[in-house]
Amino acid sequence: MMDITYYHQIRCISSPIRFISPSHPSRVSSKSIFRNNQRKRRNLCLVASSSDTLIAGSHKEEENGKTIKKSSTSVDEFEDLKSWMHSKGLPPCKIVLDEKDCIHSQKHRPIHYVAASEDLEKGDIAFSVPDELVVTLERVLGNESIAELLTTNKLSELACLALYLMYEKKQRKKSFWYPFIRELDRQRGRGQLAAESPLLWSDDELAYLTGSPTKAAVLEREEGIKREYNELDTVWFMSGSLFQQYPYDIPTEAFPYEIFKQAFVAVQSCVVHLQKVSLARRFALVPLGPPLLAYKSNCKAMLTAVEGAVQLIVDRPYKAGEPIFIWCGPQPNSKLLINYGFVDEDNPYDRILVEASLSTEDPQYHDKRMVAQRNGKLANQVFQVSVGKEKEAVYDMLPYLRLGYVSEPSEMESVISSQGPICPMSPCMERAVLDQLSNYFIARLDGYPTTLSEDEALLTDSRLDPKKRVATQLVKLEKKMLTACLQAAVELIKQLPDDTISPCPAPYAPQLK
Repeated sequence: MMDITYYHQIRCISSPIRFISPSHPSRVSSKSIFRNNQRKRRNLCLVASSSDTLIAGSHKEEENGKTIKKSSTSVDEFEDLKSWMHSKGLPPCKIVLDEKDCIHSQKHRPIHYVAASEDLEKGDIAFSVPDELVVTLERVLGNESIAELLTTNKLSELACLALYLMYEKKQRKKSFWYPFIRELDRQRGRGQLAAESPLLWSDDELAYLTGSPTKAAVLEREEGIKREYNELDTVWFMSGSLFQQYPYDIPTEAFPYEIFKQAFVAVQSCVVHLQKVSLARRFALVPLGPPLLAYKSNCKAMLTAVEGAVQLIVDRPYKAGEPIFIWCGPQPNSKLLINYGFVDEDNPYDRILVEASLSTEDPQYHDKRMVAQRNGKLANQVFQVSVGKEKEAVYDMLPYLRLGYVSEPSEMESVISSQGPICPMSPCMERAVLDQLSNYFIARLDGYPTTLSEDEALLTDSRLDPKKRVATQLVKLEKKMLTACLQAAVELIKQLPDDTISPCPAPYAPQLK
């Protein structure tokens, strides 16, 4: 697994593609598809409620105050998933599928999770899923070269896998993947904290993230999903000569945008990045993987591709019945929330960003840009503030900010001729730099509607809605890092001479955002 930020930059389509199903052998021409388009409109999938993950299923829940009838069933669904896998070649394993209730409310169905069926030692193989039960682009497309072509600046892997599962679900029990799809629907893209990705939150729920850059990141990601959805018809119309597998309407007529987004987010929440495999196999959906396996930032166990299978070797001892964790890669909490719907309080990879830029109106802009580049910085520089290393991040920002405050040509000549990020600063000018930095952190903290202490008090409520809980956890951790940065700047101000005052703001001071 990895930080999957790059494939959230949704890519456009310039190559035809439709999906091959191992369980649906019928073939029709693209012309017949177009002739029957109007007739087949009546056979569109049902529009899913917000409780569905892919497209409409048989199980409904209460959402937004409305009670939706659930279908009764005598089948133990999550045991049925494991039984199905055993019937299709899953060898004996050391795990069971268990469930936990959503304690905040009875309106949501329990969360399923993978637990140890017996005591495990570090290095034990918990399970080994045969390749035949793993969904990859190679399996979907039936052709490795086509799959690799697709992944090179074409449609994103997430969209391909989501569209494939949506068409598979239209076949209901005829689909080979029916038990797996049913489990994905049942989980509704929820992480183990029972919260969906904020990509599926309402506007009121997104307000929980006010003040956090994550809110803008969610909206930007959603725009990317919309762009990809709008390209799906291009996929369909260009694909007749290559793939003629599913006799259904074009994607945007078969699936409303909200359904595609739900499927996209569901795939995003459980896709696994396999190492040392071909491009066509690198993104995989493993039925015993996430979201049944919980992610943990300080865990090092990973789903690993071996000969003919994907296996999990545990990185720590487990007692029978304990949930099993895997690593989610070095992702900050903002990414964990968007991708998987959870926040890790003990995430050693958490970070916030500070963007700084030299003023382009500065007469000495080009010289300053050259000095910045010489010291490994850009004219528009993003500083990463890692949790626990806030003071180091502030010290890293100061030479860059001081450079923006240099005004006299003679001072600039001294900077250019010096070795390293050295800018001669009087105590008063240093105070101006530190004042700008501390005011920036204060402004960011003021942008949140709640204080750090209010967040901590709110999190003591066991009845708190999961979405509000994870959002509050995120903003609380962001505020802690911002506060630590502010304290570092204030400490440096205290070290200046007592009579130091900040002069008038420098006309070409760097911009911070």
